[in-house]
Amino acid sequence: MKIAVVILNWNGTKLLEQFLPSVVQFSKEATIYVADNASTDASVAFVKQNFPEVEIIQNSGNFGFAKGYNEALQHLNADVYALINSDIEVTENWLQPISKIFEKEPNTAIIQPKILDFKNKEYFEYAGAAGGFIDKYGYPFCRGRIFDTLEKDLGQYNDETNLFWASGACFFIRNAVYHELEGFDGDFFAHQEEIDLCWRAINKGYTIKYCFESVVYHVGGATLQQGNPLKTYLNFRNSLLMLTKNLPKKQLFVILFPRMILDGVAGIQFLMQGKGKHFWAILRAHGAFYKLFRENYAKRDKTQSPKYYKTKSIVYNYFIKGRTVFNDLFRV
Repeated sequence: MKIAVVILNWNGTKLLEQFLPSVVQFSKEATIYVADNASTDASVAFVKQNFPEVEIIQNSGNFGFAKGYNEALQHLNADVYALINSDIEVTENWLQPISKIFEKEPNTAIIQPKILDFKNKEYFEYAGAAGGFIDKYGYPFCRGRIFDTLEKDLGQYNDETNLFWASGACFFIRNAVYHELEGFDGDFFAHQEEIDLCWRAINKGYTIKYCFESVVYHVGGATLQQGNPLKTYLNFRNSLLMLTKNLPKKQLFVILFPRMILDGVAGIQFLMQGKGKHFWAILRAHGAFYKLFRENYAKRDKTQSPKYYKTKSIVYNYFIKGRTVFNDLFRV
């Protein structure tokens, strides 16, 4: 099985200096690419000088995560794309167990490894942890991470299980499926585009898996920090767009209306916390959503999976019932 490891980069010289060596060391069976989103720093020159075995793809602009990968992957000849952030440290034999799953399970289209925190390696990392799900209203959560609560890795998720979404921080997908789905939605720019792509894959009947035997460490927030209002804007806007594109038709407006009310509650909380920029980011996100609604409604597939959520409300479970650990969500 031919694997292309593709690292999307934008002005990331320091990250490439720190993390590219592990990728080169432990990915001998793959071809490694750095896809550069028109960086203005010395990152491309650094790769060419220090890692001549790594191939460079130069995009003509900073297209963000979604379109950046779409541009870079147009002509790559591989069976599987391993899309990894530039702030990922991989470990020995990280590719082999994932290759085995793809080889034995032809309907498995997307796989995520175990993602641990680079800064605190005994704990799961925010962006993906042990694999993702969403609730009825589109709020994402992970095995090992719900909102800001991160679990320690005690082997509780050492299993091979189906997911609803795999993290874009380290995202394996079959070449044929990626192009069948026409890649990420470039209008998202960044954030939640991987959930949208996974949802579309499920709507087509494909399976998404978690592989605990493959382990990587992720810094997280190296491009946009968690408290950045732009991140707030993109997450709230893109979540509404994703619901519009993928919810079953009968549930679309039934879900969208309460979801927008919940977004309003989140905005009020930001105001009460003195975070006016984040309140304004949610207002802007809703304004952008209204403008983009018709265009994204037109992107809907004919078939939507009626059972898309793992729990009805992660907000209620977490904040009202105090269930902050994934395995506690389903106890009676």
